[in-house]
Amino acid sequence: MNGFRAPKDSLGDLDVEAAATLVAAAADIALVVNVHGVIRDMACQSEDLQSALESHGPLLGQTFADTVTTESRAKVEALLRDAGDAESQRRQVNHPSNRGADVPILYSAIRLRSGPLVAVGRDLRPMAELQQRLVEAQQSMERDYTRLRHAETRYRLLFQMSPEPVLIVDTASQRVVEANPAAAQTFGEAGRRVIGRPLLEAFEADTVPAVQALLAGVRSAGRSDSTRARLVDSSRAVFVSASLFRQENASLFLVRLSQPERDGSSASEGKAKLLRFFERAPDGIVVTDRDGHVLAANPAFLDLAQLASEEQARGESLERWLGRSGVDLNVLVANLRQIGTVRLFATTLRGELGAQADVEISAAAVANGTDPCYGFTIRNVGRRLPTDMRAGREMPRSVDQLTELVGRVSLKELVREATDVVERLCIEAALELTGNNRASAAEMLGLSRQSLYVKLRRYGLADAADVGEAEE
Repeated sequence: MNGFRAPKDSLGDLDVEAAATLVAAAADIALVVNVHGVIRDMACQSEDLQSALESHGPLLGQTFADTVTTESRAKVEALLRDAGDAESQRRQVNHPSNRGADVPILYSAIRLRSGPLVAVGRDLRPMAELQQRLVEAQQSMERDYTRLRHAETRYRLLFQMSPEPVLIVDTASQRVVEANPAAAQTFGEAGRRVIGRPLLEAFEADTVPAVQALLAGVRSAGRSDSTRARLVDSSRAVFVSASLFRQENASLFLVRLSQPERDGSSASEGKAKLLRFFERAPDGIVVTDRDGHVLAANPAFLDLAQLASEEQARGESLERWLGRSGVDLNVLVANLRQIGTVRLFATTLRGELGAQADVEISAAAVANGTDPCYGFTIRNVGRRLPTDMRAGREMPRSVDQLTELVGRVSLKELVREATDVVERLCIEAALELTGNNRASAAEMLGLSRQSLYVKLRRYGLADAADVGEAEE
């Protein structure tokens, strides 16, 4: 240890109090030990440290060697034996504590001229805590590394043993990064050099656009339907499907190739055709969960609902667009739960931008384990319904047709429609009773002939003679 060069000149004559203050300030703990190894005095900077050291009793009056753990007694004896005018070699000893772990202290000792020695100690608990945290962090990293290594081994084994050809493709360059043995066997002679090769070169030129469209759909939406392509080396047909995943800040495609059945058809091809029909159907098609929240919708429904994308509809309740809020969807779902199907349910569909269309809804419940889903077909029937100049729809001819208007028009219009229905039925009954005699029918109804002819023309019951007589 290098001491002061000129302590007498730089420190001057220090008295005992000043020396004790310096020792106490420089160390976490300082012990004054007599020639018999008994602690005669002590100074401790921290009350917490002193409390931990004296958890089994006060240190004063005890032999220094008796205040440490069994394995540290030899270190204390060596510390006392080697103490001289200069600082002794530092030794770490442990004091027992009833608070849990032992208290580690790094001591050095120096003997005074008067005979006793001063043992100066540094508290190593903060360093021990840091070391413990480091060890725990290393052990946690080792466990995580072992778990990841085992998972990688399992998935690597699954990747290698899969009978289905699987390729890992870089999204930026569209080059094959990795391929399993089944993929190499599928590509034949070219399978030996498939890694590093652009994926599109593996397919015949006329099927490349379909694969490009598949990859573009996966990149934008994260998923896409499978497509059919032919391998360039063998002209063999395969179904290509892909999914997107990220690894080490890079995006990769997981491309799977499946072989069609020998008869030229397969379940995958059939499902692909159904999905294409779903997308191109002229009627709106919607799939919801058991609570009526949209899971999927085709473009025809998006046009009716005036939505720009399927994402705007997904997760929303179908009730949002149906005419009678709180009624139509409840009726449909209740029938689907009880019967399983609904046919030609008449209602209206409201668009996001205010458009409204008369529609017919047919629906069916689809088993999906314990959580069924519902499929709805929505047909716009507004164009095929005849209209009159006043109301823009066919006038109801019966009470049943009249009740179907509830929720679609206001109560004021319903009362007017009901009055027209009753009036028309009465005129038809009077004409039937009088053998189609207009004069007798007018007298029976308490109307003038002119008023009767006006009403006949209004309800579409007048012929050409009646129209001419009314004009006269």
